[in-house]
Amino acid sequence: MNWEVVIGLETHAQLQTKSKIFSGSSIAFGAAPNVQANAVDIALPGVLPVLNREAVVCAIKFGLAVGAKIAPRSIFARKNYFYPDLPKGYQISQFEIPVVSGGGLAITVGSGATATEKFVQLTRAHLEEDAGKSLHEDFHGRTGIDLNRAGTPLLEIVTEPDMRSSAEAVAYARTLHALVQWIGICDGNMQEGSFRCDANVSVRPMGQKELGTRREIKNLNSFRFMQQAIDFEVQWQINEIEEGRAIQQATVLFDPDTGETRSMRSKEDAHDYRYFPDPDLLPLEIGDDWIAEVGGGLPELPQAMQQRFAGELGLSAYDAATLTASREMAAYFEAALASAGRENAKPVANWVMGELAARLNKEGLGIVASPLSAQQLAGVVRRIADNTISNKIARDVFDALWAGEGKDADAVIEAKGWKQITDTGAIEALVDEVLAANAKSVEEYRAGKEKAFNALVGQAMKATRGKANPQQVTDLLKKKLGG
Repeated sequence: MNWEVVIGLETHAQLQTKSKIFSGSSIAFGAAPNVQANAVDIALPGVLPVLNREAVVCAIKFGLAVGAKIAPRSIFARKNYFYPDLPKGYQISQFEIPVVSGGGLAITVGSGATATEKFVQLTRAHLEEDAGKSLHEDFHGRTGIDLNRAGTPLLEIVTEPDMRSSAEAVAYARTLHALVQWIGICDGNMQEGSFRCDANVSVRPMGQKELGTRREIKNLNSFRFMQQAIDFEVQWQINEIEEGRAIQQATVLFDPDTGETRSMRSKEDAHDYRYFPDPDLLPLEIGDDWIAEVGGGLPELPQAMQQRFAGELGLSAYDAATLTASREMAAYFEAALASAGRENAKPVANWVMGELAARLNKEGLGIVASPLSAQQLAGVVRRIADNTISNKIARDVFDALWAGEGKDADAVIEAKGWKQITDTGAIEALVDEVLAANAKSVEEYRAGKEKAFNALVGQAMKATRGKANPQQVTDLLKKKLGG
């Protein structure tokens, strides 16, 4: 039987506020256990929550960025369940009326000629508080409770069940991850738990409209683990059904060591949480003026920037998407372009995506930590464009600038004596010497061996330590050899 995979994602993005969503406690990562949990966070009797305005601003930013509806009036609810790291015995969340509804994300699955486009619909995004954390290691068989995270502001972003493969799920998660960082509402640090995904996975016979029974894979904190977990879960469900066993709705965990998912508990439905409006919090009201104010502070969004790069600069869709993979990379490219000139858009893009990206990756650096400034890279591109240096010498200039051996490309070229030889008379004399010294290669070329010509070009470039203009060398050799 042919099976269709159905996937929906729920993502918890920790919002970049200075304090928690309902208290003034800090949310800085790495503090000693329980030092960032005040009376509100640990639910002492008589305390009342106060909504953090900045968390609402983050939600509005996200809603605008994905083309969603911002609710003029939304309410907070109590989600009731009992767990040691949930001090109140309930979590403050939103249920019936979330702050953000609808919208969606355009994603690209794959790359190159096989890349496909897809639009993933969003169901909702709602504000809620995080729970604390149970610590099971180094406690001699006991469990420790750290309430520093309790009350940390989250935006839970829920998709429709639109994805049909692990590749689509990962492409969506990567796109969302980039967007929340781009608009400045989440730092995206998956290792620290700032961006966590749950995948609802089910399978059904191809052509069937009714959804299969889903299992939710919790707390996927890397894109690689997400793909592995979904692929394993899909195959497991198919095997179970084909062997005559029914799928039971459940919450499961992924074990990276075994590459398998394992059941954690039966999956609760909404009614199990006994949601009801939180009596301690007034309805959240968001007027048009507030939305307009927040919208005015949004940066140009990735998709709009991609279209601009393609339409105004003539870059390919792939180049435009790569250069907007992060706001920092886009800013670096635009700064380099401003210095190099728009006529050099493609060369600048090639250097940013090629030599620069490779070196940053090799040394484990982000683009904001690049030893080579955008203006320095632009200087290299300008000197290639005006034939001051060849592409080969340009890489040497790049290396020198990276190592801090000069303030700009011109200074390095001058100090190293790397200026390209473009004088036709000088190059012609050089070519004559090379032809005279390599009679065997000349004979082989005239006998039809193309490799012999490349050898002659190599000899000419070697004689000038790569400083001769390669195109002039090639043209003169062909002229003198009658080719």
